[in-house]
Amino acid sequence: MGRFVSNTINKVDKKGRVSIPAPFRTILQGQSILHVILNSEHQVAEAGGSQFMDANYKRLEKMDPFSKEYEYWSFYLLGDADEIKIDSEGRIIISDIIREHTGITDEVAFVGRGNFFQLWTPKNFKDYRKEARAQINQMRKQKTISSGSSDYAPGEQEV
Repeated sequence: MGRFVSNTINKVDKKGRVSIPAPFRTILQGQSILHVILNSEHQVAEAGGSQFMDANYKRLEKMDPFSKEYEYWSFYLLGDADEIKIDSEGRIIISDIIREHTGITDEVAFVGRGNFFQLWTPKNFKDYRKEARAQINQMRKQKTISSGSSDYAPGEQEV
């Protein structure tokens, strides 16, 4: 399976549709439903195909179905989520639940995150990218990034 990598900004048309970026469509090939979860920390939606949803189901299966933990996680992953049809041209309609949570109006920033991708407003994505880069730079300075069994930061050579 491929990974969702990179980012791009696409316009939402008058009917509320937006084209999924071509590299992302390739990974989703053969799937007609996009599974969407609303991020609980940021105004962003996280989306993926059936493998993304299967991974979330597996998380739930490990929990006691009568526990509070299960109650909240199942609500987060299922009850407060969305499923969106991917049309034959690789477009999706940005649903009201996604619009309300993310603030998306006329443009969508698609951001690859490996096994899933995110849907941001371009402004929120730009702000988060700036924050993430600053945090990574701080971690590199403090050598807190772990890469396997080594302590060196990505981009640096192990001595």
